[in-house]
Amino acid sequence: PRATSAAAVAASEELAAKTMTGLGEAFALGSQAQAAVAAAPRVASLALLARVEGGAGALGQVARSPPPQHSGAAGGAVALCGVICLAAAGKAARRRRSKVAAAAGTPGDKLSLFSPAKVNLFLRIIRRREDGYHDLASLFHTVSFGDTMDLEVLPEEAAKDELQCNLPGVPIDDSNLVIRALNLFRKMSGEKNYFRINLQKRIPAQAGMGGGSSNAATAFYGANALCGRPASAEELIKWADDPVIGSDATFFLSEGTAYCTGRGEIVTPVAPLSVPADLPVFLVKPRMGLSTPRVFKALDLSRLSKVEPEVLLKTFQEKGADHEAWVNDLEQPAFDVEPDLGRLKVFLEKDGGFGFRSVLMSGSGSTIYALGEPKGGAEAFEKATRAGFDIEGIWRCSLVRRSGSEAWYGFPEVKS
Repeated sequence: PRATSAAAVAASEELAAKTMTGLGEAFALGSQAQAAVAAAPRVASLALLARVEGGAGALGQVARSPPPQHSGAAGGAVALCGVICLAAAGKAARRRRSKVAAAAGTPGDKLSLFSPAKVNLFLRIIRRREDGYHDLASLFHTVSFGDTMDLEVLPEEAAKDELQCNLPGVPIDDSNLVIRALNLFRKMSGEKNYFRINLQKRIPAQAGMGGGSSNAATAFYGANALCGRPASAEELIKWADDPVIGSDATFFLSEGTAYCTGRGEIVTPVAPLSVPADLPVFLVKPRMGLSTPRVFKALDLSRLSKVEPEVLLKTFQEKGADHEAWVNDLEQPAFDVEPDLGRLKVFLEKDGGFGFRSVLMSGSGSTIYALGEPKGGAEAFEKATRAGFDIEGIWRCSLVRRSGSEAWYGFPEVKS
């Protein structure tokens, strides 16, 4: 009957369509398709044959499952479906094996990558957890100031990674987050390659800008690229969710704007904010550094902001940078530990008369960032700031993002 044939076509086409996208539901649909085939074998078989071009592994599972017993034309149709399914599954498996074979990095292959810093546009502390960590909610954003990382695949006989860094005192052994990230990548991917890494550091330590975590994420991305991308962008983020390489590494594997919760490792992508591309961001790093544990130890939970983080997020999404909702709950303990840091913020925000749109500490400090053009010009602003405080560096940059999940952060022109 025509109605039965139409049902058979629909069931078969649904099976093929779902299989083409690799969905697991294909297995469950298999029995439905087989039943429809029994009623109208020729129509259903031709429909499946037409749609199954390219196949996928799920079809093989359907084909290998014990089918209902049919006789005559129905049995022949089911058998034909099984042959088609197995052939498609075999073709898919061969493609997967080819991809794995091509994934191994070739000795001498090189890649040069930008490793950006980040700022926290807001940072709320939610609670102290039983494991000693704190739950937070923060809007992270990458900026056009950062480090440069060159990676090269070492010969097959290499037994360890080789890390070089321009800054004296930076560890180059397994305690460095870059080496930890490469060890984690090999563990998760099964790849055997080792790498030579040349790291040119500009992001200061204990600055609240995520320098170490950014380096770890950059090494993770670079190793994956040099090995033929055995992991997708989504898989890299899952693999990087490991405290061994820092809580912020997963953020840098996002596209550059993200709402981060938990310890900071739960990353929810956020669409680009309505902020002018040329909006200046001045990073002001005093000579003093602040360790994160030291700041959290001084945290007074009774003095936290009362604004809900979801309200802050909505404000940034709707208004960009034109609002007053700039909150960092870690300013209180940081300023208690280092009063000069609090005085620096007041100077940048009010006493200096620079007229910035907003001034806020990044992360757990000690970097204070200011948005907008300072009144009197950047040169006068820097001169006045250095005259009043012991400053390690002042860098002008901007908010930046990746162009997509497969591309990495581009090398920007940085003014310092």
